[in-house]
Amino acid sequence: MQTLSTIKKMKNLFKLFRAENLLFIIFIQYAMRFFIIKPILENHNINILFSEFNFGLLVLTTVILAASGYLINNYFDAELDEKAGKNVVIGKSISKKSAMNIYVFMNIVAIAIGFYISYLVGIYKIGFIFVIISGLLWFYSSAYKKMFLIGNLIIALMAAMVPFTIVLFEIPLQYDINKEILLTRGQNLNDIIFWLAGFGGFAFIMTLIREIIKDIEDFDGDMAFNANTLPIILGEKTAKFIVTFLTLITIAAIGIISFKFLTNTSTIIYVILLIILPLIFLIVKNFMAKNSKDFHFLSTFTKLIMIAGVLYSVVAYLNF
Repeated sequence: MQTLSTIKKMKNLFKLFRAENLLFIIFIQYAMRFFIIKPILENHNINILFSEFNFGLLVLTTVILAASGYLINNYFDAELDEKAGKNVVIGKSISKKSAMNIYVFMNIVAIAIGFYISYLVGIYKIGFIFVIISGLLWFYSSAYKKMFLIGNLIIALMAAMVPFTIVLFEIPLQYDINKEILLTRGQNLNDIIFWLAGFGGFAFIMTLIREIIKDIEDFDGDMAFNANTLPIILGEKTAKFIVTFLTLITIAAIGIISFKFLTNTSTIIYVILLIILPLIFLIVKNFMAKNSKDFHFLSTFTKLIMIAGVLYSVVAYLNF
């Protein structure tokens, strides 16, 4: 019985911290490092400088902050989730006091590591980014989550920071140590910034689309608790139109970038089959969606498109 109780608690913890999302964050950052940054630097005939150990610390910091964000979000939603009949962890398996203590500890550790690796690259001010992220996740959960559009934009911004944060550490080291080499060759590292900005931008808009879809899915529950989400303020039809509009913008942007700048055959095939066609399917299903089950499917399907977007880094690697 004790073993079963321990297993149940472990399952609850994995659910609380959304382990699958944390694994995805780890994959994103390592994919950006090994499939995008490393081959581009090799094309410039220079080595990656941010060490494996320090990069591991950066990934660890990102994961801890994300996990603490899920924790505090569940902390503030515990009462609402219990009334909605959902499986609640905080307040049952874990006391609210313990949850808050764990949250504070996790943020102290994450911010400390963030300042440490910022010090290593000689720009300690980068460390304040982790303080800002921690603060935004707190205010998102405590206040902004159910406010008109603000909560959606915060989560989308956090998603964009996952791939883009990496360049904040590698690029300064390169320009500090390899500055003369780059100047002599007339080279710069803007291509790395453009690539990571592209992945970050894709993460931003797809997360924004998904957050709006989730708000439509949670329409009835949010209405009962006087939330001011986009579907409640503008209506479900308008929210669905915004999802369609943002998806069309995404299709147009990806199409232009792919056919104008990334003209290799493997990219065109991959983008059409695994990103553009699924986005078109998303528009069709969004138009047809009528109930929370339909929108839950759309939310999950949007995440699959995001995974496909990250996996494109492998295709890019093969074409560098």
